[in-house]
Amino acid sequence: MTMKTHDHHSIAIYPGTFDPITMGHLDIVDRALNFFDKIIIATAINPGKKPLFTLEERQYMIKKCFPDDYSRIEIDTVSGLLVDYALQKKAKAIIRGLRAVSDFDYEFQMALINRKLIRDVDTLFLMSSLRWIYISSSIIKDAARHGGDISELVPEHVDRMLKEKFSQNLLKK
Repeated sequence: MTMKTHDHHSIAIYPGTFDPITMGHLDIVDRALNFFDKIIIATAINPGKKPLFTLEERQYMIKKCFPDDYSRIEIDTVSGLLVDYALQKKAKAIIRGLRAVSDFDYEFQMALINRKLIRDVDTLFLMSSLRWIYISSSIIKDAARHGGDISELVPEHVDRMLKEKFSQNLLKK
């Protein structure tokens, strides 16, 4: 087994719907920066999903989380095959956060197919910190929709945008 030397500019992609971005996502990005020089947070355009927030709103929420760290963080969108995107961006890895065993099955299948499609891109799984292990964007949206206090689970601007979004929806009914 040969050890590869670390190249001077390692890039990883952290893909997701980020509808909305949560403290759990930010924790994964923060920890991934310990392993890579640059993280590309790639908002997935998934025609199968009906997100609450538009792509522009999701991008805005992510950008506001990293006001000064653009040297190591890139914010982008991805549609089509993630591995093609990874190659195009010269990324070494795809970062995925795991909360529970229930996430693992799907994530493991995705990692295997990605590895089969392109051998040069690895998937790196990071366990959520215990503090965020129970949160997901959908749980947060449900809580917010019903007026629950989610202020500790998302950045302040995301909390505000969720409140605005749900008050508009109430007005439409």
